Amino acid sequence: MKPHRLCMTHHLVLSYELHKKMEIYRPHKAYPVELAQFHSADYVEFLHRITPDTQHLFSNELARYNLGEDCPVFENLFEFCQIYAGGTIDAARRLNNQLCDIAINWAGGLHHAKKCEASGFCYFNDLVLGILELLKHHARVLYIDIDVHHGDGVEEAFYFTDRVMTVSFHKYGDNFFPGTGDVKDTGEREGKFYAINVPLKNGIDDASFTRLFKTIIAKVVETYQPGVIVLQCGADSLAGDRLGCFSLSIDGHAECVRFVKKFNLPLLVTGGGGYTKENVARCWTVETGVLLDTELPNEIPENEYIKYFAPEYSLKIPNGDIENLNSKSYIGTIKMQVLENLRCIQHAPSVQMQEVPPDFYIPDFDEDEQNPDERVDQHTRDRQIQRNDEYYEGDNDNDQNMDDV
Repeated sequence: MKPHRLCMTHHLVLSYELHKKMEIYRPHKAYPVELAQFHSADYVEFLHRITPDTQHLFSNELARYNLGEDCPVFENLFEFCQIYAGGTIDAARRLNNQLCDIAINWAGGLHHAKKCEASGFCYFNDLVLGILELLKHHARVLYIDIDVHHGDGVEEAFYFTDRVMTVSFHKYGDNFFPGTGDVKDTGEREGKFYAINVPLKNGIDDASFTRLFKTIIAKVVETYQPGVIVLQCGADSLAGDRLGCFSLSIDGHAECVRFVKKFNLPLLVTGGGGYTKENVARCWTVETGVLLDTELPNEIPENEYIKYFAPEYSLKIPNGDIENLNSKSYIGTIKMQVLENLRCIQHAPSVQMQEVPPDFYIPDFDEDEQNPDERVDQHTRDRQIQRNDEYYEGDNDNDQNMDDV
């Protein structure tokens, strides 16, 4: 049986001993009530009970929720979703409680899932759930997506609000999935100009991509002044991806992560797409190193999956040889349109003071490790409860230094 890309990433990270430089946590499994903070209750309930053995009885529901095709029903589907969603929710809560500056969930980043349906092998949108958590403590959240596919599910969720700015760099045109993300799609109502789309053509290389990325993101951060950043690092934008069509090297992809880190804002990093699994593992290992300020040697150390990195056994991959169809004039036009849209927004929109909703779960507490026959002490119970008297203008306001909050 071939290994999963996350197993390969895990073993690469261990082989470089990066785990010694960070704290690793086992996420809780997201409860149905947590998943229903964004998704419809009927959709959550259906995914909770559907199995491969019973799906033939629910043809109407499968069609309604877009299950099948690229969103198949498989054994332990709901538990799979609970784990990756719980990881992103816990990451957001650790940032909210100032337990870390950077939180990583390489299993997360399933950005296509919608409120009432699955899409593109994304069942629950952990990114939206994580952002909703961050909004409890931050007036403004910046979401950045460098997956080759448009981050449509996240954009759609926040299309009508200025509390979240979404910025997606993606392939657009030629009926490429999901078919959304035109530069003209900028949000509506209160969210007008708070959705930024950077549509790109086949073959974009490191120099073109990173130059455009840095110009746009620098202006976004200057204008929007977010309190926290969520960065989706889909690795299908790498050269040689089985479903992708860009020509980014791992160094080029990682340079975007390095640039975002330099803003020194609380940062939640997730995975995403990626269909050449050995390159996905390479990429996320390098980017783990970037987030830890650690340069990794190019020669991959011995590990359980070393044979999959043959024959070079090297960490880095070169740029692809696909023709770059993104001319200087095309990139210049896209950049000009995006910067013009940014000039239209209210500078760093404020938010009215409101009570911080309680957390359903505190990430340090692990239900699976609790003995049901053992009494839980008061301290442990207290750690599951968020104070209900916290306000944006109090000590729990992580953006309290902003003049307009």
